[in-house]
Amino acid sequence: MTIQTSKLSDPAVRAFVTAVNAHDREGFLSILAPGATMADDGTDRDLADWIEREIFASNGHMEVDKESNRGRDLLTHYRNDTWGEMRARWHFEVEDDGRISRFETGQA
Repeated sequence: MTIQTSKLSDPAVRAFVTAVNAHDREGFLSILAPGATMADDGTDRDLADWIEREIFASNGHMEVDKESNRGRDLLTHYRNDTWGEMRARWHFEVEDDGRISRFETGQA
């Protein structure tokens, strides 16, 4: 059973998932802190390149199965047109101003 996006505990993470699922690039970028970074399967990636390829150009979509760590760790079903559907884990670091300074994802 998935958790409705509107029920996610952390406001920044909720905005992130909402933007991904709405294919809202502007909304997505607005939730990221200046200089935000990310990693995929333990390897740091170029943020702009990764989000274009893995989210926006390939119709990324997240369904959240579980949250922990005050809503900053997610277990999801993530799918896009490139890789299909996979179980994925996500970890978010959120600044005091409510923006995401780093996220990490990978297969679960």
